[in-house]
Amino acid sequence: MTDRRTELAGNLARVEDRIATACAAAGRRRDEVTLIVVTKTYPASDVRLLAELGVRQVAENRDQDAAPKAAECADLPLTWHFVGQLQTNKVRSVAGYAGFVQSVDRARLVTALSREAVRAEREIGCLIQVALDAESGERGSRGGVAPDGVPVLAEEIAGAQGLRLDGVMTVAPLSGAYAGRQRAAFERLMEISSDLRAAYPAANMVSAGMSTDLEDAVAAGATHVRVGTAVLGVRPRLG
Repeated sequence: MTDRRTELAGNLARVEDRIATACAAAGRRRDEVTLIVVTKTYPASDVRLLAELGVRQVAENRDQDAAPKAAECADLPLTWHFVGQLQTNKVRSVAGYAGFVQSVDRARLVTALSREAVRAEREIGCLIQVALDAESGERGSRGGVAPDGVPVLAEEIAGAQGLRLDGVMTVAPLSGAYAGRQRAAFERLMEISSDLRAAYPAANMVSAGMSTDLEDAVAAGATHVRVGTAVLGVRPRLG
């Protein structure tokens, strides 16, 4: 366990240095960017070590893994982000532990999240997942709503009980005009964020960038980066 703690501490320090360097290069303060550590496929014991090392924001993408892990770590001062595609039949479980759902991409999901947030007497922060590979009115291959669908979905979230419209999220697309152009993709997300903030000033979170492209996200203006592999190591294959 001591060796694992040392490994995680070293990885965190390297990621911190990357973020700080990217902020300096972009003329931004380091405190403008929040690190979210994606702990998917890794055990609760790693989450505990991360908490000891000062991590406060963690993310998961599968409820069947996240729910028991969150329960086991309920005594820790952590905020859980759900970042995967979310089926409505998992919403009740996710609403029990997630402080944020970053993958809101359809009205039916908004309705379900609102109902379960009210039931749980919680307020859940929602980010609209934007699919930059989607054609008009379509959803992307990794989930998300097409850019021109953001205003309608934002209105749905803003008017829903138990939910808080906090901003936008994207995953760098594998196809379409932005494939292989992470910086351009994240700059497009910032344009969408700017339009959203014009109508909803408090919706100022921009979640973008992962282990391989966090520098591009910071340069574009992201407020949150989601880093897994660079902190925890190469993930074991899922059975």
